[in-house]
Amino acid sequence: MANFTTSGFLLTGFSTKPELEIFYACLFLLLYLLALTGNMLIIITTSVDDSLQSPMYFFLKHLSFLDLCYISVTVPRFIYNSFLHRGDISFWECVFQCFVLTLCAGAEMAMLTLMSYDRYVAICLPLRYDVIIDIRTCVHGVFSVWVSGAICGVMHTTATFSIRFCGPHIIHQFFCDVPQILKLSCSNDYISEVGVSVFLSFMSFLCLVFIGFSYMQIFSSVLRMPSAEGRSKAFSTCLPHLAVVLLFLSTGVFEFLKSHSDSLTVSDILLTIMYTVVPPTFNPMIYSLRNKVIRSAVRNVFKKNKAYLR
Repeated sequence: MANFTTSGFLLTGFSTKPELEIFYACLFLLLYLLALTGNMLIIITTSVDDSLQSPMYFFLKHLSFLDLCYISVTVPRFIYNSFLHRGDISFWECVFQCFVLTLCAGAEMAMLTLMSYDRYVAICLPLRYDVIIDIRTCVHGVFSVWVSGAICGVMHTTATFSIRFCGPHIIHQFFCDVPQILKLSCSNDYISEVGVSVFLSFMSFLCLVFIGFSYMQIFSSVLRMPSAEGRSKAFSTCLPHLAVVLLFLSTGVFEFLKSHSDSLTVSDILLTIMYTVVPPTFNPMIYSLRNKVIRSAVRNVFKKNKAYLR
């Protein structure tokens, strides 16, 4: 890695060995291309296919866009640094990374909560669905998601970079990870960031409670359905969303509970991949593999493109 410049920080990455750096860069490049392809497919398909113009797919399109932002703010820079065998990052780029990461994480939690409410109304209040979840509600809901994410980003970033940094500005991670940045604090300047983290954790807990309550009501209603076909259809639309919720929350818990050492271990690398790369990469796969409507719509899009090219 190149020497640290006084204008920013040094990201240590996963290894100081050039051959391992290239290996990790290739691995992350593969995962990034999978995430890019899957999420772009969902965004394009839900935008152009007339059968996917319902609120559920409107929310799904914005979830895919969030995932693209989430993975794009860290992984491409890591790939670039690894191929060039460097790790310096400017102060303001580090601020930008922290802001976008926390914005996307907060917005994704809000989006998953909104999507659980959409599924609750669709399953438990089907006759009132078109009245409750109309176009105006969808637009206002997505706007609220982005606003809540922006508030999270501003609070977290402001509290993090208001501290004074002492010693070598070395971040033992491949991106500007907030816990690693806080370890550079001179004294107890990070207390305000702890307060922000506690507040945002409490808000995330409330979202989790809301999602849990929604799915308790959903499964209760589904199990009372007399038709096996109706139960199957209801589960096919709810289970992918529930799987994404569990994936996002489990990786978040991993990040919260894992120890932050001065040197990365194999477990640190795996956990880092789990919460930075796995959710945005596998979210579209979960939806596309479990949802027959999306699979059919993707095939139709490709058929239209082939016909157009001819």
